[in-house]
Amino acid sequence: MTSLTREAASCLLELAMNKARQEFRKPVCVSVCDAQGFLLAFVRMEGAPVRSIQISQGKAYSAARMGVSTQAVLARLKNEGIEIGYFCDPLLTALPGGTPLKDAAGKLVGAIGVSGLTSAEDQLVTDAVAAQFPG
Repeated sequence: MTSLTREAASCLLELAMNKARQEFRKPVCVSVCDAQGFLLAFVRMEGAPVRSIQISQGKAYSAARMGVSTQAVLARLKNEGIEIGYFCDPLLTALPGGTPLKDAAGKLVGAIGVSGLTSAEDQLVTDAVAAQFPG
């Protein structure tokens, strides 16, 4: 797979919503972006916080641009004692809940971001969805 299709992105939205609904019983916002961090698909479940719209998009963008989960970005920042602003990209976030999506060959094709739960729960959702990709 060289790029993420709209159909695949839609399936990822459904997987994330189902996991959030079944395991946490709360509505979330889910964003899926391409390998460059540009938004491909988005959904806001009924009742999800409005602030979670931009947060989910930022998490997906950051995971795509950095090539690792936003949880890993946060760990790196803490470990190296640096601020995220040092990366010179005001759209980056280290808030957990973003995970890169890689094809069977390990090539980055996009990322998924979730917001609306705790950051740790958001990360659990995106990690679970990414583990099923390209499934």
